[in-house]
Amino acid sequence: MYRFFDNHCVEYEAILKSHVEATRDRLRVVDTVLAIQDSTEVYWTHGAEGLGSLRASKGNHEGCLVHTTMALTPERVPLGLLQQQLWQRLGASRQGDHAQRPIEEKESRKWLSSLEAVCEARAACPTTHFVSVGDREADVYDLFLVPRPVGVDLLVRAMSDRRVAHPQQKLWAQVAASAVGASVTVQVRPRDDRPARQAQLNVRWQRVTLQPPKNRAAEKLPEVQLWAVLAQEKAPPAGASPIEWMLLTTLPIEGPQDALRCLDWYACRWSIEVWHKVLKSGCQIEARELQTADRLFRCLAVYSVVAWYVLYATMLARDIPDQPCTLLLDDDQWQALYCIVHGVARPPDEPPSLRQAIRWIAKLGGFLGRKGDGEPGTKSLWDMALMFRALRPGLAF
Repeated sequence: MYRFFDNHCVEYEAILKSHVEATRDRLRVVDTVLAIQDSTEVYWTHGAEGLGSLRASKGNHEGCLVHTTMALTPERVPLGLLQQQLWQRLGASRQGDHAQRPIEEKESRKWLSSLEAVCEARAACPTTHFVSVGDREADVYDLFLVPRPVGVDLLVRAMSDRRVAHPQQKLWAQVAASAVGASVTVQVRPRDDRPARQAQLNVRWQRVTLQPPKNRAAEKLPEVQLWAVLAQEKAPPAGASPIEWMLLTTLPIEGPQDALRCLDWYACRWSIEVWHKVLKSGCQIEARELQTADRLFRCLAVYSVVAWYVLYATMLARDIPDQPCTLLLDDDQWQALYCIVHGVARPPDEPPSLRQAIRWIAKLGGFLGRKGDGEPGTKSLWDMALMFRALRPGLAF
């Protein structure tokens, strides 16, 4: 492993390129793909030669920023990574002139680069519809100006109360003035400052024309026409902040079904947060001590794919549990798994179901499989060392 990560003939980009090509092969047979993009900070407390500095939540550390685009089905099955951007903050910060700098010199360029990767994937998968999904940080006016081919749409949560060419003049007020067109109940995930709960949301939508930011008047940017979907909690519990989403999309909203579908697709964004958790807590990428940035980046590329594979196996078993496990494992792999779990030397002739195989893998990682335990999650699949030692090398990632 050390020799591999120290090999200068092995490039970080090349490792991911082969995985992206395999991902596109999976996408060609899918009707709709959600291209979820998000950033995270990866820092190594042990440090390494060539790393930049980060102001992480736990103090100043050395590390890098990683912006990943993951392909997901609307059923939340991750099909692989479409792109991963990696950069470091070297030298003094330039926050003071941020508003005046062109987008090419800002970190927010990452959103445009991700969209470019989605457009490339569309060219390679011409029958697949792609929707690029981003959180509030992706609410960058330049993103809406990027030319997109047919079959590529945007779905972004709004952060700025932008100017609009409508009577109310501001985005929130304009959409809020529309009549409620639908209502939906959503499950709110727990956080440190709030318990889990079910929330009833009122949903409104309207076609809007966004006007460019005032501080960029000299650039003479064009207006942008989008659809806006506003979901607001009816009656939040006392002391709780109400749930509110304002989504901007190029997808046409012609009725309640379209608006609710946008909400559901945006909720799929949580899957990339789970991927971050698997990468950091499961693969423990930040605990690696490889002494140089180049070695750590090669390791990051490999573990990024492994983290996806763990998430893929988990969600595939939940989406199509009764299908044969050969969708995920080849014959050598499932046969070796069967023999390890059952302590026998010869496997059966027919492969088990996907659900059964995943439960066996999870048991190797500590999953008990009791009646009330539900299906295995990603945490149960983290400890796959025993399985990988038993299987032949060359897993098709």
